[in-house]
Amino acid sequence: MNNNDKWNRYCDLLFTDDSLGFWLDVSRMDVDKSDFENFKDKYSEAFDSIDSLENGSIANLDEGRQVGHYWLRNPKIAPTNEISLSITREINEITKFGASILAGEITNSDGKSYTDVFWIGIGGSGLGPLLIKESFKKDTNGLNIHFLDNVDPEGISHKLNSIIANIDTTLFVVVSKSGGTPEPLIGMEQAIKFVHDKNQNWESRAIAITSRGSKLDKLAVSENWLKIFDLPDWVGGRTSITGAVGLLPAVLVGADINKFLDGASQMDALTRVKDIKNNPAALLSLAWFKAGSGKGARDMVVLPYRDRLEVFSRYLQQLVMESLGKKFDRDKNQVNQGIAVYGNKGSTDQHAYVQQLRDGVDNFFVNFIEILHDPSEIVEVKNKRPGDYLSGFLQGTRSALTEGGRQNLTITFKSFDESSLGALIALFERAVSLYAELINVNAYNQPGVEAGKKAATNIINLQKAIEELLEDGKERTLNQINDALSTDSTESIYLILRKLSENSDHYYMNGNQSNPDQLIISKN
Repeated sequence: MNNNDKWNRYCDLLFTDDSLGFWLDVSRMDVDKSDFENFKDKYSEAFDSIDSLENGSIANLDEGRQVGHYWLRNPKIAPTNEISLSITREINEITKFGASILAGEITNSDGKSYTDVFWIGIGGSGLGPLLIKESFKKDTNGLNIHFLDNVDPEGISHKLNSIIANIDTTLFVVVSKSGGTPEPLIGMEQAIKFVHDKNQNWESRAIAITSRGSKLDKLAVSENWLKIFDLPDWVGGRTSITGAVGLLPAVLVGADINKFLDGASQMDALTRVKDIKNNPAALLSLAWFKAGSGKGARDMVVLPYRDRLEVFSRYLQQLVMESLGKKFDRDKNQVNQGIAVYGNKGSTDQHAYVQQLRDGVDNFFVNFIEILHDPSEIVEVKNKRPGDYLSGFLQGTRSALTEGGRQNLTITFKSFDESSLGALIALFERAVSLYAELINVNAYNQPGVEAGKKAATNIINLQKAIEELLEDGKERTLNQINDALSTDSTESIYLILRKLSENSDHYYMNGNQSNPDQLIISKN
C-alpha cells in the first residue's frame, strides 16, 4: 500500500470529536469500509439490546438483575425516578463529604484533619480507585491513599504498618457489595484489630461502600460508622468506577468528579449513535472482532503513553476479561470466548516486550493511547523536550509494528484530565458491551469467578474438618484422613497440612516429602 492509499484509508476510518478532544484511528486494523455494511444487521441488534439495557431491562438474566452503570453519569436516563434521585443524592453526598474532609470540617476525635485513606477492596473495588489515585493524586493536593486488595499476610502487614505514623488521621474505607466476600471481610477484620491494638477508635473513621441491607451495611449502621455510601445491586464491580467506588477516592484526592462524570456521559452519547462509522465504541469493538476472528484469537496489548495511566491495562484486564471470558454463550453453546489483555506503559515497554510484538508470534493487536498536551513545567533542556521524544517513541513503535504487518489502533486525547479519563473508561465499557452482543455472551455475569469462590470455600471448610479430626492426637496417613472425612481430596488434604505444619508448631508431617502417601500426620 503506497503513501496515498495509507493516507486515504486513515481519513476514511478516522473518528474525531472536538468537544472531547478525541481521535480514534483503526486504519491499521483489519477493518474496511465494506464492514460497515456487512456488519450493519449485527450492530443494529446490538444497539437495540443496549438500548433495552439502558431502559432498565433485566440485562443480566443469569443473576436476574438490571445493569445500570450508564445511569451513574446521567441519572436522567435511569428507568425510574427513584433510581434517578438516589444517584443524584449520592453524588451530592460524596461531593459534600469530600469537601468537608479536605477542608478539615470533619476531623478525628482530637480535632485533627485527616491525612490518609486506607482502602479495602478487591477486583474493581480496588482497581478503579487505584486508577483514580494514579491518575489524579498530586503531592500537594488531597489525602494519601493506601490500598489493601489481597489476603497475602505479608502484604497486609506491610500495608498496615505503612500507616502507623498517621494512624490517628487515617480514614478506613471498606468496599463490599454483600459484605461477605472473603478478601475485603478479612482485610477489614485485620484492619480493625490493628486499629484497636494501637488504641484507636475504628467506628468514628470507618466508611462503608455497600448495598443497602447487606451484612456490611447492617454492621456499619449498628456500630454507627462515620459514613455509608451505596453500591447498588445493578452496578457490577468492574463497572463501578463512576459510582461511589470511584467518586469517593476522586474527591478525597482533590479531583473534579463532575468533569469525570461529564466526560463519561459525553462518550456515552457518542457511543449511542446507531451507525458503526460514527460510533467510536462500535469501531473499536469491530476492530477487536475482526482482529481475533470473533473468537478472541488475538490478545489485546494496551500501551498508554503516560505514567498516570500505568495501571489502566490492569483495570482493563478485569473489565474485558471478566466480561467476555465465558465458557457458554446465551444459548448455552460452549464457545470458550474472551480476549486476553496485558500491557503497561510507553515508552517503558519498548524496552520490554515490543521486540516480540515486532518480530515474534503474531497473536495480538495493540491499543496505543496518546495524550497530546504536555505539562508546561517541563521545559526544553539542551534542545530536547521529553514530550517530543515520548511522541516519537509512540509513532516509531506504531510504524515499526505496521511495517511488520502487526495490527494496531490509536486512541488520542488532546489532554489528560478528569473528563478524558471518564470518556476513556466509557469508551471501553461500551465497546465491551457491543462486542459481547456480537459474540452472544452475557457480559455482566462472572460464573468462573463464582466457581473459584465456591472452590475456595470448600477448601476452607475441608481445613476446618481436618483440624477437628486431628484434635484427638492420633497419627494418621493422608489416605486415612481422606477416608475418615469421606472425601476424594487427598491432594488437597496434603496441601492444607503442608501449609499448617509450616505455620504451626502443633502439626507434624513425619517422613519423606518426596513420598507424601507415606507421611505420618499428627497434632500435639
